[in-house]
Formats: sequence, C-alpha cells, structure tokens
Amino acid sequence: MLQIVDRYLIAEVLKTFLAIIFVLLLIVASMLFLRTLEEVNLGAMTAGVVLRFMGLQLLSDISSLLPPAYFIAVLATLSRFARDSELIALTACGIGPRRVYGALLLVGLPIGIATAWFSLVLQPEATEGIAQIRYQQNEQASQIAGLRAGRFYVEDRGQLVIYIGAITKERGLERVFILDRRGAMSRLVVSETGRHRVEESTGDHLVTLSNGHRFDGSPGEAEFMIGRFDEYQVRIRSSGNERRSIPKRSATPSEDLVGTGKAEDQAELERRLSAPIAIFVLAIIAVPLVAISPRQRTAGRLALAFLAYFSFFNLQRLAQSWLANGTTPTWLGSLWYQVLVLGVVYLALAPESLWYRRLKERLRTSH
Repeated sequence: MLQIVDRYLIAEVLKTFLAIIFVLLLIVASMLFLRTLEEVNLGAMTAGVVLRFMGLQLLSDISSLLPPAYFIAVLATLSRFARDSELIALTACGIGPRRVYGALLLVGLPIGIATAWFSLVLQPEATEGIAQIRYQQNEQASQIAGLRAGRFYVEDRGQLVIYIGAITKERGLERVFILDRRGAMSRLVVSETGRHRVEESTGDHLVTLSNGHRFDGSPGEAEFMIGRFDEYQVRIRSSGNERRSIPKRSATPSEDLVGTGKAEDQAELERRLSAPIAIFVLAIIAVPLVAISPRQRTAGRLALAFLAYFSFFNLQRLAQSWLANGTTPTWLGSLWYQVLVLGVVYLALAPESLWYRRLKERLRTSH
C-alpha cells in the first residue's frame, strides 16, 4: 500500500503533467487550426473535412507530446519541492532517490502504456486517414480547385481544355470556355454560367454548363455546326484509383513492420517504440538534474537539463535516419541515443554525487 509521501508525490507529478499536456495540446491545436484554415482559404481543403483532419492530426502528434510533457512535469514538480525545502525534509526522513523513482514509475507506467497505444496503434491509423484526406483533396484540387479564375486547365494530353473566368463562393462557374477534341470533330463550348460536382459512384468530375453556345467543326474547314443549349455537360473521368495505396511507412500497421528484415521498417518500428520508452528514460534523467537544496547552484543543472532535452529529441531523428539509410548496423538499432544521453547526464553529475565523493576519499586515504 502506498504511503502518504508516495501518494503526495504521485499526485503532484500527475497534476503538473495534466496541466502541461493540456497546454501543449491547446497550442498544437491552435496552430493546426490556423494552418488548416489557411489551406481552406487557398482552396486546398474543403471546410467539411476540417474537424476530421484536425482530429486525426492530433491523434498522430499526441504520442510525441507525452514524453516531453512528462519530463517537464517531473522537473517542475521536483524543482518546486527543492525550492520549498521539501526534498531536504524527505531526505532527512530517510526518503531517498529510490522512493522517488518508485513513485515516478507508478505515474509513468499508465502514461507509458497510453503512449504505446497512441504510437503503435492509433498513430498509423491516423496517418493513413490523413493521407486519404490529402489524396481526396488533391484529387479534387487537380480537377476543380485547379480551375481557378483566369487560368487554363488541360486534361487528356491537351485534348480537353477548360477556362474559367470566375468562381463564385458557392463553387459556381462563370464565363466558361471548353475546347473538347476527344472525338472525331472538335467542339468549342462557351457559357456564362456553370457548376461542378463529383459523381460518387465513379469518381468522375462533371462540369455542367447552362445557357451557352456550342460550335462543332474541324479547324481549317468551313463546315461548322453552331447551336445553343440550355444545359451541356462535360465528363472528366477520374484515374479510377479512389483509394490510394499509402506509400508512407508511418501509415503501416505496427505488426506488419515486425520481422521484415528491412532497415527502413526497423527504423519506423523503433521510432514508435521510442516514445513509451522515453517516458521512463527521461524520468530517470530528470531526478538527478534537480538540486536537493535551494541554496545549491541550479544554473548548471538547468543548462544540462535543456541540453539533455534538445539532444535527446534531435539525436532521435538522427539515429532513425542513420538506421534507415544504412549508416548504422541493424543490430545497433536506433534507440542507442537514449542510453547515450542518460550516460552523459549521469557522468556530468558524477562529481556532485555522494558515491563519487566517497570513492574519492577512499582513493585519497589509500595513498
């Protein structure tokens, strides 16, 4: 059963962690919302998929936010304990780093499990959903959003040319010019108004013109047929690939990456595993970075904490890139940076540790 001190430490770390992750999610969601609105304004994304796109993007990013949030939460909580002299009181009562590590392990275990679930299961699903949205939006953009006012759109290797004079807010078309040379006879169609829609059953794009004129004939010949129409429709056939095969490994299910023998798959799998492992490694790093007494100098430890934080996540990308392109052997993997940062931090703090001073005294007395 947990004692009062353990429950107190767990509660304080957990409250700080929840506050930090809430702020981080709020910042990421705000930036994502502004970036998505910009895409909607430029016509690269329709308003109907904004919320779904943002939700999938947050699911994809949350696993990368949890480890730094927990690291900062541990640092902030223990720093407050040190500032209020609570760490000195705990040490005087015989509660050392081992009890602190135990409490942090109890907090980090459910966070690590949640991080693994987000990273190994939800992230590839969210990435695939984002890629499908991008594909659908790009497919529409290449067909209709590309038909911007004052521009020509060319299809079927120049056999179909469309010009739009203006596009209304309701996606209506104005002053439309179409040159269709896909048949035996060229056809020129002009209209003041028109509209566009995608046929869901086939994925074809249908451009429908209203109250216009049609000119059929071959250039260089005097024989032309001129007519007026109330409605004229042009079908732009899709490529037939309504669902694109996602080339990104980040969208591949985690179980499909196991045992393939490819360095790229191993790098991607270890990238997903690095997030839950980082929860515990960063917690181990955070504890010695906090000075026990408020009278101790904290500038050096604070600088080391920032250095360890940025080195950790920069080396993560570097190690994964090295493994994927074959710079490092597959037996070494891409998780070595976590052990490296952990070792560097403890070596840097070794001169201030109790065991180091005792070892130094023993060596001095032996001589």
